Amino acid sequence: MDSLQKQIHDTEEKLKKTVDSTVRDFSEIRTGRANPGIVEGVMVECYDTHMPLKQVATISVPEPRLVVIQPWDAGNLSAIERAILKSELGINPVNDGKIIRISIPTLTKERIDELKKILHKIAEQGRVSIRTVRRDAMAAVDKLESSKQITEDAKFKGHDEVQKLTEKYTKKIDELLVNKEKELV
Repeated sequence: MDSLQKQIHDTEEKLKKTVDSTVRDFSEIRTGRANPGIVEGVMVECYDTHMPLKQVATISVPEPRLVVIQPWDAGNLSAIERAILKSELGINPVNDGKIIRISIPTLTKERIDELKKILHKIAEQGRVSIRTVRRDAMAAVDKLESSKQITEDAKFKGHDEVQKLTEKYTKKIDELLVNKEKELV
């Protein structure tokens, strides 16, 4: 693999990570539907340490507006409940002694508008990250040409490939945004 192809490959890996980060950020936004992602990252204090909820319990979605959390160790039930209440999710867990149920309320029109603004902000952060990766990749390709590792034609070909990757991954973020907005019902 020559230096230009390595640069293109590295650029694509960085772009994939940017899209993955945007997907993670989107999953933390509570829509009108139940989703395990909204509670997976809640930090629970158990076993004298802080652990993500997904490491101490099974999280399932048996109904469109219900999240069920079943701890692997029943002794952690109250710690999980406290962690969810302390989180800024604005949801109330119901503890029945064996499992925790979280009912996801229907969103109001105002809340949907707020969430759309947040989603657009997250998407724009993803696009900015993609443009930063593009700028760095273009500079790296220019550097390869100035150090005589590649020809001028190869530089233009490299710029073209970087631009195509940029457009491809920007389109993915736009598609993610559209799909996430559809969930706001």
